[in-house]
Amino acid sequence: MRLLFSFVFIAFILSSCNPDSETYIAKKDTELINYINPFIGTGGHGHTYPGASMPFGMMQLSPDTRLVGWDGCSGYHYSDDYIYGFSHTHLSGTGVSDYGDILLMPTNTINFNNGSDGKSGYRAHFSHDNETAEAGFYKVLLDSTNIEVALTVSNRSGIHKYNYPSSRNQYVILDLDHRDELLDYRIQMINDSTITGFRHSKAWATDQRLFYTIRFSKPIKNITYLERGAPISKNYKYISKKAAIEFDNSTNEPVFVKIGISAVDQEGALKNLEAEIGSKTFEQIKTEAQKKWETQLEKIVIESQNEDHKTNFYTALYHTMIAPNLYQDVDGRYRGIDLKIHETSNFDYYTVFSLWDTYRAAHPLYTIIEQDRTNDFINTFIAKYEEGGIMPIWDLSANYTGCMIGYHAAPVIVDAYLKGINDYNVEKAFEAMKHSATRDKLGLKSYKTFGFIPVEEESESVSKTLEYAYDDWTIAQMAKSMKKEEDYKTYTERAQYYKNSYDSETQFMRGRFRNTWFAPFDPYEVNFNYTEANAWQYSFYVPQDITGFTNLLGGKDKLETQLDELFSAQAETSGRSQSDITGLIGQYAHGNEPSHHMAYLYNFVNKPHKTQEKVHQILTELYTNEPDGISGNEDCGQMSAWYVFSSMGFYPVTPGSNQYIISSPLFDKATINLENGKKFSIIAHNLTETNKYIENVSLNGETLNRSYLFHEDILKGGLLEFHMTGQSTIWGTLDGQEPKTEIVEHLIVPVPFIAKGEVTFKGETEVILDNVDNEASIFYSFDNSEFIAFENPLIISEPTTLKVYSENNGIKSATVETKFYKIDPNLSIKLETEYANQYNAGGNEALIDGVFGTQDFRTGTWQGYWNEDLISTIDLGRIKPIQNVNVNFLQDQGAWIFYPTEVECLVSKDGTQYKSIETIKIDAAFKNEDIIIKNLAFKIPSEHYRYVKIIAKKMGELPTWHLGNPQDGKSWIFVDEISIK
Repeated sequence: MRLLFSFVFIAFILSSCNPDSETYIAKKDTELINYINPFIGTGGHGHTYPGASMPFGMMQLSPDTRLVGWDGCSGYHYSDDYIYGFSHTHLSGTGVSDYGDILLMPTNTINFNNGSDGKSGYRAHFSHDNETAEAGFYKVLLDSTNIEVALTVSNRSGIHKYNYPSSRNQYVILDLDHRDELLDYRIQMINDSTITGFRHSKAWATDQRLFYTIRFSKPIKNITYLERGAPISKNYKYISKKAAIEFDNSTNEPVFVKIGISAVDQEGALKNLEAEIGSKTFEQIKTEAQKKWETQLEKIVIESQNEDHKTNFYTALYHTMIAPNLYQDVDGRYRGIDLKIHETSNFDYYTVFSLWDTYRAAHPLYTIIEQDRTNDFINTFIAKYEEGGIMPIWDLSANYTGCMIGYHAAPVIVDAYLKGINDYNVEKAFEAMKHSATRDKLGLKSYKTFGFIPVEEESESVSKTLEYAYDDWTIAQMAKSMKKEEDYKTYTERAQYYKNSYDSETQFMRGRFRNTWFAPFDPYEVNFNYTEANAWQYSFYVPQDITGFTNLLGGKDKLETQLDELFSAQAETSGRSQSDITGLIGQYAHGNEPSHHMAYLYNFVNKPHKTQEKVHQILTELYTNEPDGISGNEDCGQMSAWYVFSSMGFYPVTPGSNQYIISSPLFDKATINLENGKKFSIIAHNLTETNKYIENVSLNGETLNRSYLFHEDILKGGLLEFHMTGQSTIWGTLDGQEPKTEIVEHLIVPVPFIAKGEVTFKGETEVILDNVDNEASIFYSFDNSEFIAFENPLIISEPTTLKVYSENNGIKSATVETKFYKIDPNLSIKLETEYANQYNAGGNEALIDGVFGTQDFRTGTWQGYWNEDLISTIDLGRIKPIQNVNVNFLQDQGAWIFYPTEVECLVSKDGTQYKSIETIKIDAAFKNEDIIIKNLAFKIPSEHYRYVKIIAKKMGELPTWHLGNPQDGKSWIFVDEISIK
């Protein structure tokens, strides 16, 4: 008996230590779809929608409550009271409006006005009390018409269910003129139950093409079309944008509307509808959709006593699976990035790649739970490269949108490739990445030539330099794996170009303006040097070489101090208004992507307890089970992927490194059910709200003293155990236990910069050169003379061209030249109104420095006045004969930059009594999408004067037609240069 007991006890012990033991596997306590709350993110600035969709599906069938504005990007906002209808395509969490295709709205009258003008229309009031949203299902009561609407979907098709209060006056409005600008359209009745057609539109994506087929469960009694503003009952030319369809439904049964969509053609829409829905019922399609969602959510199972945490987690997981979107018909055809029709059966083709956001965490999450689909994504990238000539940055509906920065398809490919996901043409993928990295657009020409992007050459120069450098590092890692040594060397060198943006005096990443640091400098200022951010929010972005960045700062202590200051800084920004900067903890902005890795950087300086504190704070304060429960735009899954990773206790700071940086988990148990059939479980012992610190960690029963995981640790399956405590510990604090990313081969020499000196000067200027590499020698040349070593300050007293480079151990930096301009020392200017510092063009004398503004306002050569007149007086120093006065203004209406409404030139001999020469009036509000520089010339009578005054009157409030007008937007005046002959 004792022997038997010992055997059973030993067996129990062995079982409990086995990572595959059922003891460690997280179990469902109910259907996981019950924890999805699609309303999370529909309030605040989350920009999500609550309607029905399938995982990564083509159709997003959802109500539209908002037609315009930044918080209407998804078409729905929780604060709204009216529904305009139900359209079939929506974007989740983006910052730009698009989609809203094929609007259907059941109603009981014929009225083609949507009601947004406050007049009678087809929109209907609703209450959240009568609204339900689930995975794959949405229902609402339109209380002003007493019509109940329910929606469900398949991948490329969907079903509406309408319950009308009476058998009489049963209409549905079909509106193709909803939201985006309409380019072409068709409404064609095929028979008494079928309508087909298409909608081509223009918005962010300039040529969107969608085709549809609609089948009604009840016969069409009559169709009334809107043509030239009047209703008509017949339309054989298909020239109507709107139609009111009346049903013959004497028994008042529910009306079911089945619709298929396609980007290919009407036949494709019909095939999609027949293949996916056919004769299936609403309930059958709903059940199929929710079973599919349940299967998707089962990829990660968690256990927790906190119901809100579970809802936040599964809603986040749900949001990571809404996009990218399938963009291929059931027969394999799709519309490529060249807008031509292609066909493949080898992979599924997708669109909606918000790569500047999703390369950071969403795509790394897919390498764990969506490996097959990741192959499809990369095959899609390659197809888009072959069809359109370049891989997408942000593609939408077969359109390059030209939005955001970097070439972040590269890290998605490399991260997957280095994790063994390679079911695609690897050589072609590498070719496509190199192609993206070797263009001359978007600042790349300067980046390749100088090792950084000058402010005057390209907008958002700091962010682009930093993100290109990271992308290049990922290309280098793939080149190394493929034994392409020359490419490895080239892209490893380029990966270090971040060093050329680092200012050692302020310890921030700064713009280099004519090879000086852009000034005056305020790290809180949001300006055109950064992408949706300021210096605080981009100066930690060196994920590929955190060791090198730490060394620039002066060591781990310096990085820790800088991070402490980041999180404790005042939570306000200066400069331009940037709605994306939200979720602030100090200057850490969780509502936008550049900040997402920062809390994890404490692990790299052996202070993991600070990572644990900050991550726990973000998880519990900036994600809530409320409509405004996401602290910024959800961004096609990135905000949610951060939550999914972090709540499990780790995060991919550097995709392409195969490392995940450890923080403290939020759940008692979590199990990742891998596609290879294995399970990776995470258990947190002694976890409470206050026990957020790690006492120790073990991996498969072995003590884990390093504060990071490898991808292979997860894919092998097994058990990660955390033992939690209420105070910080020594875990992960010893040297060698920290994660590391480090570039040690093919080191570059940074480019020297002008540390002191005025590029435009009077008399003379003293120039001092410097380099962030203290061991590098600096060489300079004036006007193409021989280079000599810089040892003492340079005195420049005449216009000249200065060239500089550095050298260390035989390695040279790029050579950069700066033109110095001498201003007439007798010439001065007085500005009576205040320019915006972010558009200072070099300071108070920018308007008389001889440097002219270019067509890109973001390059820092224009002086900008926001909602201000320009009043400037130029003093010539003495009375002189004047022939002409010229002044340049910029128009870029899309950027809210308008000509002044009038410009007056006045002259004076004494600076007191002024004579008006001429007032030129301009129709500044005239709509013109072109970017134009207007030169205004004033001919001065043959007299002598000392003073010239220019007064340019602002337009102020934006025109009624402008996108910014409903937001009470004000206009800018951009001016440069005032020339006097």
